Amino acid sequence: VSQPSGGRAPGRRIYSWSCPTLMSPEEKLDPIPDSFILQPPVFHPVVPYVTTIFGGLHAGKMVMLQAVVPLDAHRFQVDFQCGCSLCPRPDIAFHFNPRFHTTKPHVICNTLHGGRWQREARWPHLALQKGSSFLILFLFGNEEVKVSVNGQHFLHFRYRLPLSHVDTLGIFGDILVEAVGFLNINPFVEGSREYPAGHEVPCSQALPQGLWPGQVIIVRALVLQEPKHFTLSLRDQASRAPVTLRASFTDRTLAWISPWGQKKLISAPFLFYPQRFFEVLLLCQEGGLKLALNGQGLGATSVNQQALEQLRELRISGSVQLYCVHS
Repeated sequence: VSQPSGGRAPGRRIYSWSCPTLMSPEEKLDPIPDSFILQPPVFHPVVPYVTTIFGGLHAGKMVMLQAVVPLDAHRFQVDFQCGCSLCPRPDIAFHFNPRFHTTKPHVICNTLHGGRWQREARWPHLALQKGSSFLILFLFGNEEVKVSVNGQHFLHFRYRLPLSHVDTLGIFGDILVEAVGFLNINPFVEGSREYPAGHEVPCSQALPQGLWPGQVIIVRALVLQEPKHFTLSLRDQASRAPVTLRASFTDRTLAWISPWGQKKLISAPFLFYPQRFFEVLLLCQEGGLKLALNGQGLGATSVNQQALEQLRELRISGSVQLYCVHS
C-alpha cells in the first residue's frame, strides 16, 4: 500500500517532451515563450511544497519537475491532488512515488480516494540515482498521464478520478527541487497564457453573518515584483480588526497583529516570493482560527467566539494581485 512520506526568447531545451537536456546546478532555466506558460515557474521551493495549479488540470497540460536525489534518499512523492485541505486528507488522483531504500529501486503509482488507497501499480528499473539530478515531465492526456524521465518515456497511468478535479500539486520526501514549471504541450492548441483574471487591492468582502466554526476563508494571489507587505484583516462593524495577518517582505516575517499593534511572529519558513502564487486558508473553529499557507498548517490564533461572530468585513491589501477570495 502506498504511504505518504512526509522573457521572451524561445526556450532551447528541457521543454521538449522527447529530448530535454538536464542542467548543471550552476545553470539557470532558459526563458520560455509566453504561449507555453500557464503560471510562473517556481525555483528552489522548500519541501514539503504544496501549490495551487491555476485552472486545474486537463488534457494538454504538462508539469515539469527538475530536481536532485540526495545521497541518503529513501523515497519522495509527487501528488496531483483534488484540493489542499488538511483534514480530511484530499483525494490524490495521481500519486508518483519513487523508492530508493530497497535492493531494487522502483516507482509506485496509485490513487487515494475517500481516504483509501486503491490498487497500486509498480514500475521497476527506476531511471533515477542517488546524488544525481533529473528532469521529469508529466504529460496529461485525455485518459492517462505519461511520465518521462530524463527524456525517455518511463510509464503511463490511466486516470481513476476525473482529471478536472485536480487543482493542487504536492511534493514531499527526500528530494531537492530546483524548478517546477506548468506548461502547454503545444502553444498553437490552446493559445496564449492561461492566467486567471486578477483583481487589484485593496479589496474588501462582506461577512454578513460573521464567522462560525467550520467556515473557511481562502485567498489565492500572486506576489508582485517589488513587494512590501501582504495584509489580511478581519474587521467588525466599528472597523476594528481583532484579527490581522501580515507578511512583511522587508524582514521576511509572517505574524498575527493584535488590535493594539502587538506582533506575534509565526514560526515557519517565509513562503512569499516575488512573482509567485500563494494560497492562505483560515479555518474558523471554536475560540480561534487555524492558518494554512500553501496547504501547510501553521498553527492557530485565539479569538473570542463572540468577536468572531461580530466580524463583518474581510479586507486585503499589499503588494499582491488577487485571483480568488472565498469566505
